[in-house]
Formats: sequence, C-alpha cells, structure tokens
Amino acid sequence: MMKKLTDLLEHVEYKCLQGTTDKEITGVVYDSRKAEPGCLFLCIKGAVSDGHSYAASVAEKGAAVLVVQDPVDVPKEVTVLQVKDSRYAMACIAAAWFDYPAKKLKTIGITGTKGKTTTTYLVKSILENAGHKTGLIGTIETIIGDIRIPSANTTPESYLVQEYFAKMAEAGCDSVVMEVSSQGLMLHRTAGFVFDIGIFTNIEPDHIGPNEHKDFADYLHCKSLLFKQCKVGIFNGDDPHVEEVLEGHTCEVETFGFSQNADLRAENTRLVTGKGTLGIAYDLKGLLDFPVEIDLPGKFSVYNSLTAIAVCRHFGVSKEDIQKALKAAKVKGRIEMVKVSEDFTLMIDYAHNAMSLESLLVTLKEYKPNRLVCLFGCGGNRSKLRRYEMGEVSGKLADLTIITSDNPRDEEPQEIINDIKVGIGKTEGQYVEIIDRKEAIAYAIHHGQPGDIVVLAGKGHEDYQEIKGKKYPMDERVLIQEILEEDKKNS
Repeated sequence: MMKKLTDLLEHVEYKCLQGTTDKEITGVVYDSRKAEPGCLFLCIKGAVSDGHSYAASVAEKGAAVLVVQDPVDVPKEVTVLQVKDSRYAMACIAAAWFDYPAKKLKTIGITGTKGKTTTTYLVKSILENAGHKTGLIGTIETIIGDIRIPSANTTPESYLVQEYFAKMAEAGCDSVVMEVSSQGLMLHRTAGFVFDIGIFTNIEPDHIGPNEHKDFADYLHCKSLLFKQCKVGIFNGDDPHVEEVLEGHTCEVETFGFSQNADLRAENTRLVTGKGTLGIAYDLKGLLDFPVEIDLPGKFSVYNSLTAIAVCRHFGVSKEDIQKALKAAKVKGRIEMVKVSEDFTLMIDYAHNAMSLESLLVTLKEYKPNRLVCLFGCGGNRSKLRRYEMGEVSGKLADLTIITSDNPRDEEPQEIINDIKVGIGKTEGQYVEIIDRKEAIAYAIHHGQPGDIVVLAGKGHEDYQEIKGKKYPMDERVLIQEILEEDKKNS
C-alpha cells in the first residue's frame, strides 16, 4: 500500500521544518524497530521512552518523513514535519492511512470507572441478536468476526484502533463498541474520528497516581473529552458528577437511571432467584416501556443493562430482541454464573481489589443467601495493603473465606496468604486456607450448602496463573469441569 503524504496530512496542522511534502509513503510507524524505507515515522513521547531519540536511527533505516514535536537532527533528504502533539497527529494520520474506516461503521464509545467491560459485551450481544455484525475493542480482548486478539491496554494506540476498524469493516461489521479509558482520551488514542454514540457509566476516584491522572479533576476532565467527540451522548443521570462530565459537551444528551427525570429509567426493581442463578427484574419507563429481566445480579446490572438498551434504541432494535438478548447475555469473568448444582449458586468474578470485592459481596448479600462463601487470593509483587484490605472486606462480609493463590509471581504463595490473614484477623470472619487453587475450588463445591452463594474472585476472564515469570494455563471454568468429571468417576 502506498499513499500520498499530502493525503495523509489532510486533517493535520503542521510546519514543514525541512524537505518536501511531495512524497509517496510506504507505511505509518511509531515503533522504531518497525521502521522501513519510505515510511512515515511518528516521534511519540511515551512514559518509558521518547521517539525523538530514535530519529537518527529511523532515518538511517530509510524513513522518508518524521513527524515531531521537537526539532531533530537528520539528513536533509528526510522530510521533518513539526506538530503540536504527535499523538494527536498519529490518530489523524492513521485514520487517513486506513481510508477513514470509522465512516463505514456505527461507532459506540463507553467511558466510566466501572461497568465499561460488561456494558460493551451487553451492547454487542443485543446488536448481534438483532442481526448486526458488531466488532468489540476492550480490556479483555478485541473481537473482529471470529478472531479474538488479547488486549494490552483498555484502549489501544490510535494506529491500532484505526487498523482494527478497517479490519472490522472488511469482515462485514456494520458497528463497533469499544471501551474508552480516560488514559486513552488523554493520549488521543480515539482522536481522528467522531463517535456516533458516547456513553458515560459513572465515575469514582480511581487511576489517580504518578503515571495516570494528577488528581480527580484531571480524571474527570479526561472522561468528559469523549462528549466533545460524539454525536449522541448517553449519560448515567444518577451520577453525582454528571454535570461536570457534561461541561463543554457538543453532543445531543440523553440520560438513564433510577431518577424520575431520566429519559430511560428503571422502576419497580426486584431481585430474582432461580435454581443456581441470580438475577434482577425491573420495569423500563420513559423513551421505551416494557419489562426487563436479566440473569445478572445487583443494582449495577440494572445500570449496565439500561446503558445497553439506550444504545440499541438508536439502532431500532425491537423490544423482543432486547428482552431476549438481555436474558441470555453473559460476560466472561464478570459475575459469570457457572452451573454446578441446583442447590447453590457458583460464580466467577474479576473483583481483584477491595473496592470491587466489597461492591460485589454487598450486592450478593441482598439475595439473603444461606451462606456467602468467598474464594480469592492476591497477586504477588503487588501492594501488601491490597491484601490486608481484601482480607478485611471478605472477613467482614462473607460467612466463609477460602484463601488460595492468585498470580503469586515471584513471591511465595504462603507469604501472600499470611498477609491476607492479617486483614481477616481484624474481623470475626471464618476462613480456611488451601494454597492450590483447584483444590480450593473443589473444597468450595464439595462443601456447598443449599441456598449458598459461592464467589470465585480475582481471576475472572484470565486463563493463566503467573508463577516466577512464567504463565501457566489455568482457566477456572476448565478447573470446575475437571472437578465435576473427577467427582463423577469417583462416585
């Protein structure tokens, strides 16, 4: 593929420091190791390294054009274009390189502290049930037709976003739903196109620290950027910060929530328990009017489903299709129920810090289980504070905690368990410790009592265990199947 440089610069403001813009480009590159003759190289200032320091070496490899923020010293025949922000320029250039694929798709971007992952899968599930072919980009993976690509970041670099969009359009997708992190917005990973629909789920103080956002106001501001870059904005009207997120928005606004003023609202919410399942039902009112039931527990599941419904309304999805899809929707590793018995409920969830574990356990207690059993471990080479906090949360809220291994990494599993016990020790909570995760899960299943809710927390969608720098295959769904089959053989 070759493109005229002037075509790639169509939406870029730049100053030509040397050379000519009358060139044909063979590729767009932002990793110096991939530089090749005739390519355009973007000097990106990253957290770890600065692309400007590779200017001379990519020129040597035959790069035809460098896009820079700061002047660089390279041979005269190399064109050097200076821009205000090379990340923003990369998004615009990548969109042009792939022939503006977002124009061929209906694009849906979801931002917020919690609920992004579940909501993206719910939206995909409903749209596909209604006959749309929908791509997905998120924390767990990118899905293009039958291809699944594991994710490194919640929101990939802008070049990858555009490449994925192009592949989706090529695979016959008519829409794409993606998670948009505040980091992604701050680093212009979703610049270069306008979303058809932007969604705000909620915001809580999170991701604040030296490598992320300097304070809550900065975090809020970054989330709000999505609503200067979408046609329709759909907002959780119950969130206390919604007005701040709306500041400076340029989109049409719709709201959802429990409040009477919400455009789409949930009324008459009730908990539903079946044989080995937990769910929630409510009456949808406002812009649409029909009953909804989902096999996912808790108030946050109401919010996630309202968001998905609000999106699907813009696609003209029928009431029947929405109801059917919501009833069947499952998200891997997010309150994912696995049927092992009709007597008690077992679920897998990614809750891997104190805040998410507390939110989950409080939700499950509302179902008044006979016992709430929580199985978890903590990652090695991570903060000890997380271990104390998770131990305390589980000790306080669960009737029984089963402490086991997560990803011990370079630490001894028993040392991590001892730290978790410090937290549990602050409570009256009962616990058992079983280092081997499969044995621990078998214990949970074999000791399940009628009416119990058993949570396997922390691993969620992950299908590996990391020990001493090596990843070993370990998927809890597979472990559960193995345990059930071994039980059959032995009975």
